[in-house]
Amino acid sequence: MLENLLPQLGLAAGAAVASGLRLYATVAALGLLHRIGVLHLPAGLEVLSQVPIIVIASALYVVEFVADKIPAVDTVWDAVHTFIRVPAAAVLGFAALGNVAEPWRIGAALLCGTVALSSHGIKASSRLAINASPEPFSNWTASFAEDIFTGVLIWLAVSHPVAALVIAGAVVVAAALLATWIIRMLRRLLSRRVPAARPAVP
Repeated sequence: MLENLLPQLGLAAGAAVASGLRLYATVAALGLLHRIGVLHLPAGLEVLSQVPIIVIASALYVVEFVADKIPAVDTVWDAVHTFIRVPAAAVLGFAALGNVAEPWRIGAALLCGTVALSSHGIKASSRLAINASPEPFSNWTASFAEDIFTGVLIWLAVSHPVAALVIAGAVVVAAALLATWIIRMLRRLLSRRVPAARPAVP
């Protein structure tokens, strides 16, 4: 049974990682690939191949492509999309496993949401750090790299589901390590800023 579900699991995992970076590009690419016959989406995801969905997702990706290249604007965009990318990835994961029992579909939705949150968190944190630099070139480089990586992820999700699953697992681990490091740095920073107690004046 696992072998039969592997393509769907890989597609869901790869799409979740990609959604955390470029949700609209992921939706548009999956729908377009299905429409031209390169990919056969699971029944629950076939709606992505409808022309209105592809057009809307493509238009939103163009907006995201521009916004993501502008320092500070990209940070606001990422903050807003924390509440969009994660639920959308969960919905995609739920829909991708339409032929399994309901509890497993809900589990897949939760895992895909976690994967998307992880990739989104890594992206948003790294871009926030990059934006501390006054020059825009590092921001543009990071943004274009994310565009390319999203394309690679979608290709892996379609052609190499096992690799997509491995990358999804690695992203979750990396996000957990990053979160741990950030928490430690914040604790150290706060502990340094706490003034030493002054002796009482008699």
